Amino acid sequence: MAENRLRLAELTAQVQPTFASLVVPVEELSYRLSRVFSPISHLNAVANSPQMRAAYNDCLPLLTEYSSELGQNGALQAGYAYVLRHEGGTLDPSQRKLLENALRDFRLAGVDLQPAQKARYRDLAQRLAHLASKFSENVLDAGRAYTRSVTNSAELAGLPGNAIDRAAADAREAKQDGWLFKLDQPTFMTIMASAENERLRRDIYEAWVTRASELGPSAGRFDNYGIIAQILPLRDELAKLLGFSNFADYALATRMAKSSKQVLAFLDDLARRCRAAAREEFLRLEEFAGRTLNAWDMAFYGERLQESRFKVSQEALRPYFPLPKVLEGLFALTQRLYGVSVRERAGVSVWHPSVRYYDLLDKDGRAAAGFFLDPYARGEKRSGAWMDECVIAKSLPSGTALPVAQLVCNFTAPVGAQPSQLTHNEVITLFHEFGHGLHHMLTRVAYPSIAGINGVAWDAVELPSQFMENFVWRAEVLPLISAHVDGGESLPVDMLQRLLGTRTFNAALDTLRQIELATFDFELHANFDGAAGADVNGVLAAVRQRVAVVPAAPFNRMPASFAHIFAGGYAAGYYSYKWAEVLAADAFEAFEEAGVFDAATATRFRESILSRGGSIDAMDAFVRFRGRQPDVRPLLKQTGIAA
Repeated sequence: MAENRLRLAELTAQVQPTFASLVVPVEELSYRLSRVFSPISHLNAVANSPQMRAAYNDCLPLLTEYSSELGQNGALQAGYAYVLRHEGGTLDPSQRKLLENALRDFRLAGVDLQPAQKARYRDLAQRLAHLASKFSENVLDAGRAYTRSVTNSAELAGLPGNAIDRAAADAREAKQDGWLFKLDQPTFMTIMASAENERLRRDIYEAWVTRASELGPSAGRFDNYGIIAQILPLRDELAKLLGFSNFADYALATRMAKSSKQVLAFLDDLARRCRAAAREEFLRLEEFAGRTLNAWDMAFYGERLQESRFKVSQEALRPYFPLPKVLEGLFALTQRLYGVSVRERAGVSVWHPSVRYYDLLDKDGRAAAGFFLDPYARGEKRSGAWMDECVIAKSLPSGTALPVAQLVCNFTAPVGAQPSQLTHNEVITLFHEFGHGLHHMLTRVAYPSIAGINGVAWDAVELPSQFMENFVWRAEVLPLISAHVDGGESLPVDMLQRLLGTRTFNAALDTLRQIELATFDFELHANFDGAAGADVNGVLAAVRQRVAVVPAAPFNRMPASFAHIFAGGYAAGYYSYKWAEVLAADAFEAFEEAGVFDAATATRFRESILSRGGSIDAMDAFVRFRGRQPDVRPLLKQTGIAA
């Protein structure tokens, strides 16, 4: 950063800067800093330790200060404006887009504020960065702090063998009798869907939904509500400092959606279309169970009803989806669609023995990109699944850099000689993250700030990932990604048909749950009242009353672990998942019309969307591919809600 500051001072001293003499060198400086810090940030998420955490938290204020300083650099803003004014007519579209994005971002960083206001902006940014980091740490620590011991084998009824084996191994490692269940995502999902013992389900559920709150097994130890109470007013103040009515309006300045009214109307319209169907699904579930259902019963009876109706369950599917076969099929699909092959490379330094590195090779066998794959849950790794940038693509006079992605999941690790076996839902997760990875790796943009996922409107960034999910449901693709772990046979045709039938099962309930989260997030940020403070649970209760059909557990403290909006990039943006799902379903319909492996359609998708990064407006990119504006009907048809 010290070197960058010296170089910036030289660059901004130019009287008549050009794109080549100012913008390109600044791109290099930002690339260098990203190249240094991306692995550090990544390790903090996947190999968290007290030493790593301390080092990361020491770096964070330095980076935040540098970022604010850069965004508020009036001389740099003036230089960019000069370049756009004097060279605008000769620049290519990606260069113009880069300048337009940068000038917008200067404004959003407070470049036009008075000195005292600029200082206040920097203070707000520092405090928000610190609070986001602490929020994430609390969620991780609360999950780590909990284990559930089982000594009576009767309590294990319904659980699959691999989950029982893993719990037995964890108990042995902890020098305990019986079985020990940790609070990671695969364990939570498996117990919710499979455990016949309601007490076990209830205990794990309560521990999960009270993480980092004032309730539950770790009540008050890692409480994030105090952090949320600080984050919301600081975000509101930052937005108002920049002239926005609220943080939601500020967030929309870089999105496809143009107003809070448009977002809320979108969510309300989807909720209205889903609510009757969701109510019907819930009533059918209670009728099947023959009892009033609690929140910790929903997944269990959902699985049982799905099994009775389609004679297939997620756990029964696991043996058909060993991770090596799923990866083999995913890579074969990628080659068929985009003409790039994937090959593992040994000898690359990794942060854990289970991590693998792969090269993405073009048609001539040359490396075009690469990615790390970190597939398994561990105690020092945050939950969820994500793609992150290790190296951003660049093609500048100083040289080129191939993009490298980090793909992270939290699947159950192998036990003994057997490979990790995935549920179909986990296969969807893998394809989703690989879709993000392809967006990052297939970019053909020269400038790092608009290459890959950079510069892409946040509510469009999920388009490539949700688009990839669709292939997991296709009869043409399933044989590529399935092979029984013992016999090697792919998913039988009758089981395949039954699996395809599950796609629309409880789809309205699932959609409504996402709308509930998105509406809560957006209203929390759009309607924040500084005088009254944040009534987080009250806002959530009001949204649930209006949107949800499933009663929430009275102890549910979901906001305390809602890292997407309090520690990630989705503040006032969780609606992006549904927004992009509309785009993805509509885009995939083009493949359904032409053929799932149609080369011309795949080439058009790659050239219109995957390779463009942020060099083109997201709506323009979609229209370029589809030939028209997006339509909600393919999503409603895909989920069965239209029917």
